[in-house]
Amino acid sequence: MGIKDTAAEWRVNATATPFVGNKTSVRTDEVVMPDGTVVKRDYQVHPGSVAVLALDEEGRVLVLSQYRHPVRQKLWEIPAGLLDVPGENPLHAAQRELYEEAHVKAEDWRVLTDVYTTPGGCDEAVRIFLARGISEAEGERFEVEHEELDMELDRVPLQELVRGVLAGELHNNCLVVGVLSLAAALAGEGVDALRPADAEWPARPFAA
Repeated sequence: MGIKDTAAEWRVNATATPFVGNKTSVRTDEVVMPDGTVVKRDYQVHPGSVAVLALDEEGRVLVLSQYRHPVRQKLWEIPAGLLDVPGENPLHAAQRELYEEAHVKAEDWRVLTDVYTTPGGCDEAVRIFLARGISEAEGERFEVEHEELDMELDRVPLQELVRGVLAGELHNNCLVVGVLSLAAALAGEGVDALRPADAEWPARPFAA
């Protein structure tokens, strides 16, 4: 028998939103514990995200380096971005992010894994896709701004990224989860056993 996460919702006596930002907000809930105690829980409310592990024919992963101010580091990452519209199809969002950040398109898409990034303090859900059959996108490059102006692009062999993750040299959540998930898939049943790109996603339901 396997284990899996299950839906559950404890009673909330009251809720408030003390901060509303451009993309996210902070919510305070009064949650009733199993013993009847009522405690306050503060957490970030997030629209959700998608990320893309793009793998080329030589077994290299498309990665980018971007400055992340909260941690004061330039992190190597895989293309990723927000679900800008409630109910947005995550595959369409992933295809958009791959084009905007790397000017690349892909022929074959699979769901690699779904994660909650920091479920103790944020409700962000991320769907990480595997994209194969990648090639240069047509048309003009997307005009970047802010942190993306300083972005570097590279293609790195998967096993080199695995080594960097285990050595503590690479820290971005989506890159770490995506790289190790792909390595596990390749060592197991193979990528053809992965879920289809339109697999349901209860954390962020979407229209086809």
